[in-house]
Amino acid sequence: MTAPAPPWALLSELTHACPLHCGYCSNPLELTRRSRELTAGQWAGIHRQAAELGVLHTHLSGGEPLLRKDLEQITRSAVDAGLYTQLVTSGVGLSAERLDALTDAGLHSVQLSVQHADPRRSDDLAGHPAHGAKRRAAALVRERGLPLGVNVVLHRHNLDALDALMELAVAWEADRIELANTQFYGWGLLNRDALMPTREQLAVAAEKVETWRERLRGRLDVTWVVPDYFSGTPKPCMGGWGAVSLTVAPDGTTLPCPAAASLPGLDAPNAADRPLRWIWEESPAFNAYRGTDWMPDPCRGCERRTEDFGGCRCQAFALTGDASRTDPACSLSPDHPALIALTRPGPSAPLVPRRPAPSGRRRVRGARRAP
Repeated sequence: MTAPAPPWALLSELTHACPLHCGYCSNPLELTRRSRELTAGQWAGIHRQAAELGVLHTHLSGGEPLLRKDLEQITRSAVDAGLYTQLVTSGVGLSAERLDALTDAGLHSVQLSVQHADPRRSDDLAGHPAHGAKRRAAALVRERGLPLGVNVVLHRHNLDALDALMELAVAWEADRIELANTQFYGWGLLNRDALMPTREQLAVAAEKVETWRERLRGRLDVTWVVPDYFSGTPKPCMGGWGAVSLTVAPDGTTLPCPAAASLPGLDAPNAADRPLRWIWEESPAFNAYRGTDWMPDPCRGCERRTEDFGGCRCQAFALTGDASRTDPACSLSPDHPALIALTRPGPSAPLVPRRPAPSGRRRVRGARRAP
């Protein structure tokens, strides 16, 4: 078998701990305990191996990475390895002193999550009084001249505020805003009925995005992540399974994408036990859905099979119970009609907040699958 091309990106999930309780979070329902997190020394080895493998960029993410007291040490190890570093944060806990220490460690950029443009509604969605901290964090980042990105996960409860969210990004002097319609994994899948927007909301929002893009061309980079439940065209799974990136979870579990932890029988390798190169090139988990040989019909004979690679394996499993089926987001999938039924939201359901059970294990009833 020909060795796969090297990856260019690494998602370093440093912790699942977080002061926020967002119901759309893509973290798994079974959150990793703090006692099982990799040490800073282990992360240094992973970052060194990643750079040797070909990785160029790492997101220092979570949960909330600022809860790691050794975040500066972890950041420096990534920078020393030659990786471009981006802190993905809620902004809670990002003081001037902490940001200065991270900047001294070589941090390159910051991505700040925003739940809503209205402070009260933002705090309600986050389950924590965080909006003021986000505003202050944005100002600190800009004062230090670091690139600032704003990420907004869009859903039924904030799509109508798109204009205000764009105005917020401009006011905070962001360089980039990512408007990411909810992808239904982890807690987002559990809360799908509560988060599902209407087609009318999405159509209006898409028009507004194009208006803002034109208005801010050259000033603010605007990314609109299409909701593939509605598009009829599946997205390629992370650019293709095991094609461009790796995710290392807080305990070292290494996956082709963050949501793959939900797939049964994957036997994901651990970066604390196995070299990253072996994981990328030889592990059964990373080779499970690479290329096109594994594909069933209608993917096998589809002219788009080398563009979307059959869609998302995690979404196929979430909706059908079989990770090897054609992603139901595809209009050619036999399961597509069942997915369409899920895009007709009823009355808004209550959001289940993201939080670990006291025992460290979360026992919740799984989200409803497509029949």
